[in-house]
Amino acid sequence: MEKTYLFTSESVSEGHPDKVADQISDAILDHFLAQDAESHVACETLVTTGQVVVAGEVTSKGYVDVQRVARETIARIGYTDSAYKFEAESCGILTALHEQSCDIARGVDGQGTENMGEQGAGDQGMMFGYASSETGNYMPLTLDLAHTLVYTLARIRKEGREMTYLRPDAKSQVTIEYNERNEPVRIHTIVVSTQHDPDATQEQIREDRRRILQPRVMKRDQRYERLLAPYVNNDPAAGKLLVNPTGQFVIGGPHGDTGLTGRKIIVDTYGGRGAHGGGAFSGKDPSKVDRSAAYAARWIAKNMVAAGVAREMLVQVSYAIGVAKPVNVFVNTYGTGIVSDSVIAERVNTLFDLTPAGIIRDLNLKQPMYEETASYGHMGRKPETVKKRFLDDSGRPFERDVELFTWERLDRVEQIRQAFHI
Repeated sequence: MEKTYLFTSESVSEGHPDKVADQISDAILDHFLAQDAESHVACETLVTTGQVVVAGEVTSKGYVDVQRVARETIARIGYTDSAYKFEAESCGILTALHEQSCDIARGVDGQGTENMGEQGAGDQGMMFGYASSETGNYMPLTLDLAHTLVYTLARIRKEGREMTYLRPDAKSQVTIEYNERNEPVRIHTIVVSTQHDPDATQEQIREDRRRILQPRVMKRDQRYERLLAPYVNNDPAAGKLLVNPTGQFVIGGPHGDTGLTGRKIIVDTYGGRGAHGGGAFSGKDPSKVDRSAAYAARWIAKNMVAAGVAREMLVQVSYAIGVAKPVNVFVNTYGTGIVSDSVIAERVNTLFDLTPAGIIRDLNLKQPMYEETASYGHMGRKPETVKKRFLDDSGRPFERDVELFTWERLDRVEQIRQAFHI
């Protein structure tokens, strides 16, 4: 009998309290960048019952009405009912933003002892990027399916035609059984916890999950159709399904649990399949390599796997504060590379400019592009250009085109193939 193993990833909806905090932080960042592309922002948010606290460091020529941006973000997510005990128009908002440290600014602006005239890293740290040929978007299947479940729930809630008892907070978890060749055999367990109105029964939620939610998720991918069909058809061979395992989920969102920026970093990245560095993403402008270098590492790994260099790849880069070039580049292909990992790492250094300025330039990271990253994952998303609305320093709305998820572009595949003679 072939040996198998289980792997699990989780996701949370945009209404989860930690994700509410992430989205407020990134919305504020975007509004600063929309007015001044050179803005330096490190914005943290805390949300709890009826209260939002925004704190951090900002250096910018722009002015942002933090309260207005926060309230609009909360309303967009869906917290518009006083019954939730956290509501866009009535919650209190405390702002404690101040100017960025001059010591940090010296290193970023090219005034440090190691980088005179050249933009340095905004902090020390190690960042990781990961890609796998397991799915069409080069993401782990467990996480991609977990994201799709809560994303689809949110779409159903906002459409307002079905499952009208849904509230904004939700979580999912997917456990998949894999064979020795790392191929998915079946879904072992699905957990879906969704906040709901008091009059919704667990039997109703469970049946609607089978009848409404999962058929819509199946349309995303043929593999999902195969894996989820036993659940939809009430097949006895289907894996475990746990819906609201506590029996009730009425109290949720920031009223049920305090939310903080940067507390869902594994949901943000690879669901535990790839490593994560020490820093979170949301609320940080791209001079912070916690964010920009993590995006660059994903860009490298995805293009390498797409080019056929390996079936699976983890890339690590690390930096010293105020120093432009990374301290190291490390590659692990888990034995799937066409050449040694050390050779791949050497060629990464020649194929990609991993200085902060090079990453920002190549991925066009000074755009106000970050609020969309703050829910349903920063990686594995579709690169696209959208029209976004912002407020100027007088509070007047204006629109501009913004390119999203630039690190998901497969724009270096041919160059990589040439370098590796593929």
